Amino acid sequence: MNKNDLIDAISRHADISKAAAGRALDATMQSIKGSLKKGDIVTLVGFGSFYVGRRTARAGRNPRTGDTIRIPPAKVPKFRAGKALKDELK
Repeated sequence: MNKNDLIDAISRHADISKAAAGRALDATMQSIKGSLKKGDIVTLVGFGSFYVGRRTARAGRNPRTGDTIRIPPAKVPKFRAGKALKDELK
């Protein structure tokens, strides 16, 4: 499912126009991104939680040359599925 498919599904289930569904989806995604940038956890009860994880600096290897390179630390978005979502998939 891609973004357009999701907008179509929201439009059908909520009985709203595709334009309104697109704006609602965009607003939701912007809100989640904004919260993650601030370091907050976004929890959707029954669905799951979005949070920011941290990767430590580590040594890597350039596959082309074989040289050792330093990979810097990074913040990465993560998602942890909630119990209800996990149970739904069984």
